[in-house]
Amino acid sequence: MKMHEQFQPVQLSAEDAAAALAAHRQQNPAAGNELLRGLRSNIVQSIRAFHADDLQKAAGSLGQHFLYVNLADTQTRQEVLEATGTSFLLPAHFGRNFDALYDCLTDPLHKAGAQPGFIVVVEKIPCTSKFDREARELLLDVFRDAADYWAERNVPFRCFYSFAASAMPANGTRSKKGSRSRSKANARVENEKTVVLDGMVEVSQTALRMSSPFNAGYWSSAA
Repeated sequence: MKMHEQFQPVQLSAEDAAAALAAHRQQNPAAGNELLRGLRSNIVQSIRAFHADDLQKAAGSLGQHFLYVNLADTQTRQEVLEATGTSFLLPAHFGRNFDALYDCLTDPLHKAGAQPGFIVVVEKIPCTSKFDREARELLLDVFRDAADYWAERNVPFRCFYSFAASAMPANGTRSKKGSRSRSKANARVENEKTVVLDGMVEVSQTALRMSSPFNAGYWSSAA
């Protein structure tokens, strides 16, 4: 089975979402705090020694949203955005461009009510001629700008990423050509060498749907 096929946007009912949220928030938050100890609350960095399943558990124990996408089967900008929209359960009006992705991760969520925080995992960003270094940096800029946006509102936003195993850039620097011009706050970007993770990560579909801020059941239960 292809990785992205594991995360089809099946909606939870309001009752199921409320029950899942309550169960997650009853967990001991110490586990999440221990995993993220020493890590800034608003940051975009390579996944390094972290594992997606551990980050998912940390998000659950902290009561934060967990957004996950594996881009191993993508090669172009359109495929990257399609896979991200599907895995994040973005609304139907998602415009399949970088600005639209930023918009979905910021203003609508802020206007919907208080947010508990976000842990985002973007694995195996493609390194192809159709998704070159500039495109990769523009994608990461979306998450950097989102981290800045939520830092201004004192809401944690941590994004962890890895690159596919070819032509991996050693550093994560903001793109110069076509760089996004969002306001910057206290969030800092950590430039670190990336590590490609082998194998497929088992991430709970129920927890993904429950913790996605774009799940209709979540909004019903949170209202």
